[in-house]
Parts: sequence; C-alpha cells; structure tokens
Amino acid sequence: MNPHQPPRPRRHLPCFLATLLHLLILPVVVQAQFDYTTNNGTITITGYAGPGGAVAIPDTISGLPVTSIGNSAFYYKSSLTSVTIPNSVTSIGYDAFAACHSLTDVTIPNSVTSIGVAAFASCTSLTSVTIPDSVTSIGVGAFSVCTSLTAITVDALNADYRSVDGVLFNKSQTVLIIFPGGKAGRYTIPSSVTNISSFAFSYCTSLTNVTIPNSVTSIGNSAFVSCASLISVTIPNNVTNIGVGTFSGCSALASATIPDSVTSIEGGAFQSCISLTSVTIPNSVTSIGEVAFSGCTSLASVTIPNSVTSIVVGAFSYCTSLSAITVDALNSFYSSVDGVLFNKSQTVLIIFPGGKAGSYTIPNGVTSTVDYAFSGCTSLTSVTIPNSVTSIGNSAFVSCTSLTSVTIPNSVTSIGSSAFFYCTSLTSVTIPDSVTSIPFRAFASCTSLTGVYFQGNAPGVSFFVFDNANNATVYYLPGTTGWRTTFAGRPAVLWNPLVDTSHASFGGRTNRFGFTITGASNLVIVVEAATNLAYPAWIPVGTNTLTGGSYYGFSYFSDPQWTNYPARFYRLRSP
Repeated sequence: MNPHQPPRPRRHLPCFLATLLHLLILPVVVQAQFDYTTNNGTITITGYAGPGGAVAIPDTISGLPVTSIGNSAFYYKSSLTSVTIPNSVTSIGYDAFAACHSLTDVTIPNSVTSIGVAAFASCTSLTSVTIPDSVTSIGVGAFSVCTSLTAITVDALNADYRSVDGVLFNKSQTVLIIFPGGKAGRYTIPSSVTNISSFAFSYCTSLTNVTIPNSVTSIGNSAFVSCASLISVTIPNNVTNIGVGTFSGCSALASATIPDSVTSIEGGAFQSCISLTSVTIPNSVTSIGEVAFSGCTSLASVTIPNSVTSIVVGAFSYCTSLSAITVDALNSFYSSVDGVLFNKSQTVLIIFPGGKAGSYTIPNGVTSTVDYAFSGCTSLTSVTIPNSVTSIGNSAFVSCTSLTSVTIPNSVTSIGSSAFFYCTSLTSVTIPDSVTSIPFRAFASCTSLTGVYFQGNAPGVSFFVFDNANNATVYYLPGTTGWRTTFAGRPAVLWNPLVDTSHASFGGRTNRFGFTITGASNLVIVVEAATNLAYPAWIPVGTNTLTGGSYYGFSYFSDPQWTNYPARFYRLRSP
C-alpha cells in the first residue's frame, strides 16, 4: 500500500447501507404487527399482533391512509401500555381497546369523530382521557369498568359534549353519559340532568351515595351495575321505568324505595343486591321483569300490590332469606297461599320463597310449576307433587341443596331442562312411565344421587342428563323395553327386588319375623306392612339398602312387632 494514498472508506458504505436498510425495513415490520382491511382507498385496523407496550398506530399502510380502528381491534391486549392514534383516524369501533388492562394512556387526535360502544371498556389501568373537539359520537359504555379513571376531560370547543368535575355530559348537560369509575365518595347529579345513560355509573366501585334530582325522568339500563359500595340511592318521583340491570350487583345497597311514578321494574333491576333487606313496590307497578330481584339473599319479605299484572320467570329466585311473598287480595292475576306465589286460580305455582324450610306438599289442583319455581331453596328437604301436576318447569328445583327426596306422580309428562340440577342431597328419584324424555342436565351435579328408578320403557334422553352424578345407577322394571347396560352414561340394571323364601333366615322366630331381600346392588327398598288385604292400610316398617356386590345385593329385614297382630302382610316398594 502506498503510504501517501488516502485509505478507502471501507466501513462507511456498509454502515450507510445498514442504516438505509433499517429505515426501509422498519415500516414493514411495524405494519406487519397490524391486521387491516382496505375499503374505498382507506385502511381500517382490525387487529394487532405486536409485543404490546407503547404502540403508535401508523397514519398510512401501503400508501393508503388509516382512517378507522375497527371493532375489537385491540380487544384484551393486556400488554398494551399506551397508544398513539394518528391524525388520519376518524372513527374508533366498538370494543376496540376493551379489556386492555395495562393501558394507562391514550391520545385521541382531533381527527376522531366517533368512539364506539365499549371502545375502552375494562381498561382498568386507564387514569384519564381527553375528548377532542372533533368527537360527535360516543357509544354506550365507551369507558365503563375503567376503575382507575378519575376524570374525563372534554375540549372546550367540542359542540356535542362537556365535562364537569371530570364527569361526561352532553353539551346542554341534560344527559349524564359517563361517571369515571375511579371517582369515590358521594355525588349529587346536577339538577339540569333529565336522563342518566345506560352504564353511566357502571362498576364505580368506590361510589357510596348518589343523589338523583327530581329533574331526572329516565335511568338507563345497567346505569349503576356493580357499584359495590353504593349504600343508598333515592329514585326521584318522575322516573317511570327502572331499566334492565339498573342496580344489579350493588352488593352494599340495603334498601330501595321505588316511587309511585314507576310502572315497570325491568329484568335484573336489583339482581344480586345481597344486602337488600326490604323493598317497597308501589301500587303503580304493573310488571316485574325476569330475575328482577334474583340473588337478593337478605331480602326477607315482599308484597305484590294489586296493580301487578306480570311477574316474569325467576323474579325472586335464589332469595335464600325470603320466607313469604304476600299478594294484595285485590290483585286479579296473582295469589299467595302460606307465602307461596300462585296465579289467581292457583293452578300454576310460580315462586316458592327461598327461605322456607322443611317439607312441602304442592296443593292438589296445581297443574304446573313454572321455570325456576323452587330454585335456590336451600332449606327445602322434600316435596310431594300431586297427581294434578302435568309439567315441571326448566330449572324448577335447581340448587335445592337440602332436597333429599321428591315424589313425581304418574300425571307428569314433562320434566324441564336442569329441573333438578345441583340438588346435591338428592339420593333417589322415581320416574313414572308417563315421562317419555329426560332433558338436558335434568339431574346433573346431583352428587348424592344413587338410584334413579324408571317405571316404564326407556325414555328419550338429551345431553349431560347425569353429568357429575357419578354415583347414580339406573333401575328399570322387568318387561319394559329399550334398556341397555348403560343409560345416559350411567349403569342400568334390572329393578327386581325379591323376598328369598328359600333362605334359612326366612320365617318366624321367638322374637321376630324376618326375611332376606335380594335384587340390584344399592337398591333402596321400603318394606310396608298391613293387617288386612281386603282393605289394606300399608305402613312403612323398614328401609333396607341392598349391598354385597357390583350388580346384585341383599339385605335382611326383621319385624319384632309381628306377634302383636292376628295377621301381618308385607310388600316391597322403592322410596
């Protein structure tokens, strides 16, 4: 090498090429993190597959402008910590960033005109948000369940929305749209407000008291859902409707006074208000919706006024402290007998209060029990169903965890889905031959069920009938058809108890008369006795469980009272 010749710049060219290559590749890598669609020369972001952290959405992809963030585009991206939205975006779809639990910061540019339904719902780490003046539409629950959000700020030039003390309203302040989920303590709604939007206060878990002014005429669906610290709320006299799920999950709410302006209590309105001990339903109310007070485990009593014409399924289900439902005598649609709710003619049993305990005999004349009629009656031990009943509703006895026995008469032709689901103390049940099908999960999770006794041919069967009822054995009578070695996943054996007259134990002794009963293993047999076959009065004298083998068992019965009668006759039956 000539020492006077300047060195060649060998390293500068590769370094320049590397930098150029990096600049060319970087947008491709960033763009590859996004799923998108093209429509009329614009891009909609439909998904994100990047590593999370701080994300900057590009303003163009493949030379086309990014104008919208699609529905659920970033749904449940829990690693996302911040997001920068470019000025090209005009709309944010529903659920776009919902459940991004780590998202703490979002910048919404002045180009955005619409924010979709639940767009940022459940972003539990989001602390603040600013709505630019360009936004003209904010969907229901856009920032619901944002439990760290303490303030929503609106640009003063926005023509449609405004913020007062961090609370979002429409511009004229007649509609309260969103109360930030992280605000705590008491709150008085301004007297200019006439309408509380759906989900407005949803999951405001630190809110303790709300004063609603008389100017309010409408409270939206789920407006106060899961306000777990809310202990009192006054519903003003101008409200006519309590919406679906309005106070559902307000677990600290102890009492509710409903004004006489209200005509309907919608489905789930007070569902799972576990501290609610009393509620006054005024004479203006005509309808009580599905599961309206379901799961109100502290509610002790309720009175149905004469104005009510409609009570929907499960309105008071799982109210485990409810001992009586009283109905005004002038009500033309409903009646109450011993605290149990019926239709007026008492042909339909609608609600058995969840706090009533012990045994219950359904009155003769009742033809059906509606869906969820006995649901959650955890202290109910046995039920006798009369021959007048023809149908048992869906989930009629679901979660009756103390129910040990139930008698289903031959008049019943249909048993509803999940009718006895999670009756964990139920040990045996007899199915009459009038029942031709067993529906979905009818006896699922009956963990103590050992014997199911069918009196007729094998019925049709749906899925999961005995799911998690792993101790159950199905028994069928001689001469019936359609049976195999299993039924709905459970062993099926012949139901054939016999008195073994050839056994050495058979006959009278000095102090008793006895015999051995043989039959299917684990079969429960009740021995009854009578003294006159012409006019028999059969009296139970013993209950035996046949044990001793996988399929067949035996049990010895002894009657020490046999010498007290001139004649003594015995017969066997299932429980």
